[in-house]
Amino acid sequence: QVQLVESGGGLVQAGNSLRLSCAASGRGFSSNSMAWFRQAPGKDREFVAAITSSGGRTSSAASVKGRFTISRVNAKNTVYLQMNNLKAEDTAVYYCAANPNRDSTTTHPAYYNLWGQGTQVTVSS
Repeated sequence: QVQLVESGGGLVQAGNSLRLSCAASGRGFSSNSMAWFRQAPGKDREFVAAITSSGGRTSSAASVKGRFTISRVNAKNTVYLQMNNLKAEDTAVYYCAANPNRDSTTTHPAYYNLWGQGTQVTVSS
């Protein structure tokens, strides 16, 4: 059973960058598609970006396209979210999630059966 632990969150000024990491322990990471979601106070959890098990295909939300990049290194059991040109509206708790369908970039959280505990990202304007 894979377990997920996010890191890299923090407080940053608007226009700056952060890189989030999600480290997976246990077996099976390389066979899972992975995604990042976020949840701001008082709002529903929303899709940010996803990547297939091989890393060959990605997708991202329109709100972050061109600013955020998802990637993974299977040899390190880690998925990343590079966030550039951060905006105040990016403030949220960011979660990584695993999907046992290795070739999926679905935006629907119901398809992800394993979640990390989240890491807070706060962007000051």
